Amino acid sequence: MNLFSSPVPAAAQAGHRLRPSGARLAGGRGRHPRLAGRAGEHVPRAGSRIQVSLPAGLIAAITLAGSFAPVAIHLSPLLVAAPTSTAAFARARFTACVALVASAAMLVVDRHDGLLHSSVLPIHIGALLAVSGFVIAARTLHDRDLRELHEVRAVSEAAQRVLLRPIPAHMGPLRVASVYRAAAAHALVGGDLFGATRTDHATRFLIGDVRGKGLPAVEDASALLGAFREAAHHHATLPALAASLERSVERHLAQLTEADPEAGERFITALLVEVPDDAGIVRVVSCGHPPPLLRHRGRVMALEARRPAPPFGLAGDTPDDFHLDVFVFGAGDTLLLYTDGAIEARNASGDFYPLQERAGTWDWEGPDELLRHVGDDLDAHTGQRLDDDLAMVAVQRPPVPGAGQGPPPPRSPHPAEAAP
Repeated sequence: MNLFSSPVPAAAQAGHRLRPSGARLAGGRGRHPRLAGRAGEHVPRAGSRIQVSLPAGLIAAITLAGSFAPVAIHLSPLLVAAPTSTAAFARARFTACVALVASAAMLVVDRHDGLLHSSVLPIHIGALLAVSGFVIAARTLHDRDLRELHEVRAVSEAAQRVLLRPIPAHMGPLRVASVYRAAAAHALVGGDLFGATRTDHATRFLIGDVRGKGLPAVEDASALLGAFREAAHHHATLPALAASLERSVERHLAQLTEADPEAGERFITALLVEVPDDAGIVRVVSCGHPPPLLRHRGRVMALEARRPAPPFGLAGDTPDDFHLDVFVFGAGDTLLLYTDGAIEARNASGDFYPLQERAGTWDWEGPDELLRHVGDDLDAHTGQRLDDDLAMVAVQRPPVPGAGQGPPPPRSPHPAEAAP
């Protein structure tokens, strides 16, 4: 489910870890390596110690050795190593300067060997300049390709960030943090998605998982997110909003089916969440998506939907087709929305990651701290290798100053359920 992947070096992804952010993509993949602003800036600049010391050391060593070696041993051809090695990390202009210095050093060594007026000297210098010309040309093409790659990468990042807008750290009375990690290397966005918007007296969230990969996932995620951002302001209830989103997804897939018959088989699991500003509850509509986790009075529980709807693209298109669940969400409570990339992550033994069990053992003050706990623990469980995309949104209603969490609620099938 990877979008807009770019062929940057694989080493740029090494050590990639989940990092939460309330105002930007994190991890993601938080957190994300970028190319430098200009081609070549990811390597030492001309004049740096590395660039100067390596070719200078090679030229000095070969020149010194050639000056003391017997005249029958010609070491000057070894000077070609200076420009060829320099081209591996320096720009074409600096490599050309090294080639000229190596040519001068070759004159010194060949003069010591008595070749100054022989036909061998032009052959030595010509060979050095010819090899240098090839490596300089190759370096020039490399710099041009790197510059073009940076431009493509910049456009790709901009497009991905338009698709998956960052969620602010504060939305109304709520504190929010989000993290995103694409399983595919070099991608900022995969097949998972999330969004949030403010209405007059509530905050609405969407988190989902698109079936498919590549450009089809881009189209589906973009269609759903665009519909959500507009429709969230025009429907008073979550079931009505869900029905509107289903109709939008159906129209989107119907248009695609004309060109791609397999488009009719695509769908999007999703979770719609509404947190009113003036009521200690949370409203949830599930469309085949994993249940959110709620920490309420110190206890972590899964908010299982009593009657989940099918995923978007397969569901009904009227509000009656979507069941609304209402749960307690009071001061100090934290809600964690996530995609199946978290609970289906496996360790080396093939064991799934026990998100709810692990979350029940942590203490955290804010949503960003919760996501850091999940990210670090998930990396430890999987060895920092995820097989699926992962998106998470943590939402907290700030605690009342001086108020405690109170004792845990009694256990029941729906311990946090509240009346609508």
